[in-house]
Amino acid sequence: MMSNRHTKILEVLSKHNRAEVSTLSELLGVSQVTVRKDLDMLEYRGLIRREHGFACLNTVDDIGKRMAFNYDIKRRIAKAAAATVEEGETVMIESGSCCALLAEELANAKKDITIVTNSVFIANFIRHATRTKIILLGGYYQSESQVLVGPITRKCGEIFFSDKFFIGTDGYMPGFGFTGKDHMRSQTVMDLAENARDIFILTDSDKFSRQGVLGLVRLDKIAGVFTDERIPSGIEAQLLEQKIALHKVAQRAA
Repeated sequence: MMSNRHTKILEVLSKHNRAEVSTLSELLGVSQVTVRKDLDMLEYRGLIRREHGFACLNTVDDIGKRMAFNYDIKRRIAKAAAATVEEGETVMIESGSCCALLAEELANAKKDITIVTNSVFIANFIRHATRTKIILLGGYYQSESQVLVGPITRKCGEIFFSDKFFIGTDGYMPGFGFTGKDHMRSQTVMDLAENARDIFILTDSDKFSRQGVLGLVRLDKIAGVFTDERIPSGIEAQLLEQKIALHKVAQRAA
């Protein structure tokens, strides 16, 4: 599990992209040996990359780097979403940093849950789960996002019916809903959504100020949205008008 120290390291790296071990040691008030152990754990989880004498985030499109931004908020969003999943359910989880943290929350809860995903990152992220069943769909592999997409993914997904489908997003378009920026990923999400009972969006509020170029999922198809309390009031009103369950987490832990 992540400690407050690990979270602080991610905050520093998300602001500066890289930091020396000695600098982190001074900021955290611990020895360099302790910092190196922390960095080893974060690298093992795919969140950072180690270099000689310093640590840095991965490439711009890497999910580990995206997870480091607003990590605390994303963790609380994931916890809120995980609380809605019941024992014995089959859930589908699409790629994204909030979605990866959701999968980890479910795995740590040790519930008898089946997770179906097209994310290689997520499958690897929770590979040590003891009770959680993990089903990884096949397809064309996008290496930067570590996600499987395309017609093969759609075909694999046709044999699974999920109680809940959790989706990340790249942006929001008023009057339409949530949007993406990659054609194959967006099409794969739409294909997989056809066999889901309920569809939920997981996103930090920053995404509501962005607009992707591709439709991902329309408002009338969404059962609920998990985000934080900085969601713009106008967009919150749109979601509630559509009878969408809105779950808002605090910006900071109580």
